[in-house]
Amino acid sequence: MRRSNDRILTTHTGSLPRPAALLESANGTPHDAVLRQSVAEIVRQQIAIGLDIVNDGEFGKSSWAAYVLERISGFEIHTDELIPLHWLGRDRERFPEFFAQEMPSALNGSPTEVCTGPINYLGQTFIQRDVDNLKAALPSGTEAFFTAVAPASTGYNARNEFYSSDREYVYAIADALKQEYHAIVDAGLLLQVDDAVLANMYDYLVQQSPARYREWAQLRVDALNHALDGIPQDRVRYHVCFGSWHVPHVADAPLEEIVELILQVRAGAYSIEAANPRHEHEWRVWHTHQLPEGKSLIPGIVTHHLTTVEHPRLVADRIIRFAQLVGKENVIAGTDCGFAQNQGIQRVHPSVMWAKFQSLVEGAQIASHELWD
Repeated sequence: MRRSNDRILTTHTGSLPRPAALLESANGTPHDAVLRQSVAEIVRQQIAIGLDIVNDGEFGKSSWAAYVLERISGFEIHTDELIPLHWLGRDRERFPEFFAQEMPSALNGSPTEVCTGPINYLGQTFIQRDVDNLKAALPSGTEAFFTAVAPASTGYNARNEFYSSDREYVYAIADALKQEYHAIVDAGLLLQVDDAVLANMYDYLVQQSPARYREWAQLRVDALNHALDGIPQDRVRYHVCFGSWHVPHVADAPLEEIVELILQVRAGAYSIEAANPRHEHEWRVWHTHQLPEGKSLIPGIVTHHLTTVEHPRLVADRIIRFAQLVGKENVIAGTDCGFAQNQGIQRVHPSVMWAKFQSLVEGAQIASHELWD
């Protein structure tokens, strides 16, 4: 894993808006060829804009998390049974008129995913296709990451009806995901584990008790570390955010309350949302919590939450602030979350996303000049 040894490196979180041709081919026989071409183009664009650590835009996946239910056994979708979206916390009660207009499923619930049988990984063909597409698109010497969902974020609308305990159920998920994790690293790519739900469940569970949330989250962090067993830490990035969905986010977990859980994960870098108006102030957490030696922090420096394009000077100021807290060599400038939650949803127009990436690169150049010269 590259580090910012002589300048601030740049990257992003993963999911990027899919081109129309790829979406149109999703159910057609030419899909694999269009997918391969689309990955090559999105990699080329990332490199051309100046990003240092790139990915495939998650083009081979239907979404950041639900994709995995297409690649593991054991789950059934009960469309006639709606489950409350607990991961939105109390924002559903605070802003019912907003959700009724903008996100009705938050009030009505979502189809329930039910675990009714043994969980096994079935996605070998898909993961091989996707890592091959990314590797074929990479120029020699370019570092790339590939995303995969965490145990805590797998089946987040699910109910277990097969395993005898929550621990057995979560570890079965981890054992399945372990195969995907190893396939990514064995292909020579960095593994980024995505785990929004670790933070999203905080507000709902802490209402029962802080201990209840801690118990729930600790089990899932332990299961993730189990799934990462045998993978060098410097090949792993761990991404935690507060959800890419455009909602008020008053119910978001305070970073202070979950940072120790995050730092338990056996990863070489921690990607944490930090640029949107609800969380930008949380750089202060690094006054009281120490980034482990040899690890990198990938704070969100530009955000998917706003259409406004951050000024490069603001980008530089944010980077310098983190560099002064954790050390400049330990900072890689990133984004808050993906710019496309799934293949059919984009958070900002692609032209705005590229402008944000341009500001990220230019701001990193300004910060590097001031930090090293």
